[in-house]
Amino acid sequence: MRFARAALALTGLAVGVAAVFLVPRHVDRVSDIDLAEMGVYFIAILGLNIVTGYTGQISLGHGAFMAVGGYTTAILVADHGVRDLWTIPLAGLVAAVAGVLVGVPALRLSGLYVALVTFGLAVAMPQILKWDKVEGLTGGGQGIQLFNEEALLGKGFEDIDVFGHAVTFTRAVHYLTWAVAGVLLLVAWLVLRGPPGRAFRAIRDSEIAAASSGINLAAYKVGAFALSAFFAGVAGSLLVISVAFVNPETFPVVLSLTVLVGAVVAGLGSLWATVAGAALVTFLPDIVGNFSEAPGAPDSFYGLVLILIVILLPTGLAGGLRRLIEPLTTRR
Repeated sequence: MRFARAALALTGLAVGVAAVFLVPRHVDRVSDIDLAEMGVYFIAILGLNIVTGYTGQISLGHGAFMAVGGYTTAILVADHGVRDLWTIPLAGLVAAVAGVLVGVPALRLSGLYVALVTFGLAVAMPQILKWDKVEGLTGGGQGIQLFNEEALLGKGFEDIDVFGHAVTFTRAVHYLTWAVAGVLLLVAWLVLRGPPGRAFRAIRDSEIAAASSGINLAAYKVGAFALSAFFAGVAGSLLVISVAFVNPETFPVVLSLTVLVGAVVAGLGSLWATVAGAALVTFLPDIVGNFSEAPGAPDSFYGLVLILIVILLPTGLAGGLRRLIEPLTTRR
């Protein structure tokens, strides 16, 4: 069974790497940005899965952590001339600090109360960014324009030289996003396969049993929040780089719900299925919009599709596929 799982994981990894390099060759520039957006969702969902799928803490505020990371990149690039690539890890670290600031007070809460606190953060974030006290830093409602900035990849429109080949800005962003996504997937896999991952799952299954086993609940809960927020901050940074612009509407309240939907559809507690959740939340709205142009119809149909997926696959796509292949792996 372990051999079958390893073979399946390696096959999926090979297919994913091939898709990253081959798919852009057959799509136009707009689709490159769509694929980059899918990579952004992949990273954000991956982070949410750590804190919700593996630790059991429901977070509805990942859009706010993405905003922290996105604005970190925008401010460093526009105001300080820092190269955009260097701002990506810095954006993750700043978001991780924000995750700690949220995770420490959340230690006194559990279940839906944590969800409400984090959702409140997501609701408040756009207004905080418009606050006149920080308007000089965030640009207020006008936001920050990065197009034509020297420190931005290709200034947002020029071709980029990659190993001697001229690559369009949109395609370069696509490669960059998925390269970072691959690194973070490896980081998540190593963390969750090791002692921290076992501690996360123990806390999720029973906090009393975990505490009695000597697990420091506070440290691991806050650590999960920080790591999850780091992923969200990196996702927000990549999103800002890809569009060369940021304002409070770039990170609306619905963004946090979209990330949660992607995690639930993929299957909480699953890493490899995250790509399916990211693809669904990226492309399903456009696909649904092609069926009807009536006001509200696309959103209604989109919601109906999500309801059917949750009803038919309560454990997500990962759980559904696991049930399909379990007879084969068990016999093996």
